[in-house]
Amino acid sequence: MGPSRPTDETASGGFEPPREVVRGLEALLDFYLASGADAWGDDVPADAFALSEQARMQAEARNRPATRPGGSAPAAGGARSGEVPAERSAPMSTDPRDYLKPAAGEREKPAAPVAGGTIALPTDETVDAAREAAARAASLEELRDILSRFEGCNLRLTAKSLVFADGNPQARVMFVGEAPGREEDRQGLPFVGRSGKLLDLMMAAIGLDRTSAWITNVVPWRPPGNRTPSPQETEICKPFIMRQIELIRPEVLVFLGGASAATLAGTNQGILRLRGRWLQVPLRAEAGGGAVRALATLHPAYLLRNPLQKRFAWRDFLALREALDAGPAGEGKGAGGAEG
Repeated sequence: MGPSRPTDETASGGFEPPREVVRGLEALLDFYLASGADAWGDDVPADAFALSEQARMQAEARNRPATRPGGSAPAAGGARSGEVPAERSAPMSTDPRDYLKPAAGEREKPAAPVAGGTIALPTDETVDAAREAAARAASLEELRDILSRFEGCNLRLTAKSLVFADGNPQARVMFVGEAPGREEDRQGLPFVGRSGKLLDLMMAAIGLDRTSAWITNVVPWRPPGNRTPSPQETEICKPFIMRQIELIRPEVLVFLGGASAATLAGTNQGILRLRGRWLQVPLRAEAGGGAVRALATLHPAYLLRNPLQKRFAWRDFLALREALDAGPAGEGKGAGGAEG
């Protein structure tokens, strides 16, 4: 029996794919959105070397005086009859990006300034300015106001919202992640997307919620495309999160992921080695000195991608519950089970 003939529907392009394929594509799109791939870039990568060379050649062509074969300048009327101008004799490009470039002889317009402020170059002076600004805050309200007016971090230019914190400032436990995502940027609150819903469930499992915890991030602005904050951006934002810790003075600080642990505790170990261990975050002498004990655990976004690791996060949260039950004088025993 030969292959079946295509129906009119399939021949005309109206074929309906299997439901499994549709569900798979929908799951892939959900994964892209959750990963921060929420904007179309281009169908091919841009060759920066070729583009810069092309720009150089165009600039030379604009600056080179046009001459006739005899060496004299062309007449004011332009090209002679029958001659084709050089820019028109070139073959038409098939790359749509070429039509966004200025034509030959046309001056390139300067880029429009980014809405919301001017771009700042991250320097040591910028970090010093951040430390001085954060140290002036005598309350969380003042710190938020200072941070909203701080212009040293360029992430504020692309983010929609300042994602400061959420929860109870009198809480005994403080959770610190790395940076806001798309949903957090939209609502102006930390951990309200898919990973935030998982964090709420994890807290509820040990008797906590947002009325008994303080939740924030090291970086209060969403990086474009949910990319990882650069070391310069993190260093600029660090004084503000440290000031939050000084003002709240939690009994226990929980690092959600390795990025916040590396920034605040100065460790360079991976989170799978670090999770379940108790660390110390020293505070400035000007803020009363001392240290806050901290527990590192896996970030909820990581757990969504690696569900089998949830058993280790559960051990960490049980250790957190035990430390809170023991009180300020209790010493965390660790959760154990860390894998390298």
